[in-house]
Amino acid sequence: MLRKLLLSIVTIAGLVSAISNPALAGKEVNVAPGGVLVDGKPAPGLAIHGYDPVAYFKQNKPVQGEAGYATVYKKATYRFSSKENLQTFKSNPAKYAPAYGGFCAYGVSVNAKFDGDPRFFKIHKGKLYLNLDKKIASAFNKDVDGAVKKAEANWPDLKNK
Repeated sequence: MLRKLLLSIVTIAGLVSAISNPALAGKEVNVAPGGVLVDGKPAPGLAIHGYDPVAYFKQNKPVQGEAGYATVYKKATYRFSSKENLQTFKSNPAKYAPAYGGFCAYGVSVNAKFDGDPRFFKIHKGKLYLNLDKKIASAFNKDVDGAVKKAEANWPDLKNK
């Protein structure tokens, strides 16, 4: 019982800390600051901290993308670990782009918007979900369908806040 209470307190503390960071709000897609080039031209900030979204589906793990394999989708720059993954993404970007613009899926389920860490991911029913950290990912994984249902209801109002 004490362990469960402590886990709840840690989870809530993490949420409060993340929610209080105003730099993470206000965008539909979670991107790092600019200074990114695609084909030698200025591009929007990096999505998924520069990780390859296709690799999650093909390799079931986070793989860092390379600057030479990049494209822009929904005002964010996505990087890929190979030309093949770049082409796969370009053929169907909505399939590979993370849910909720790469913001934490559990956070969106509780009507909050904070950073999704590419190391804490879940592919569920063909969609990529990121979470803030290991503890938040654990909470999300306890009831993925329930969290996604809540997040889907929250996202339309939350995405541009």
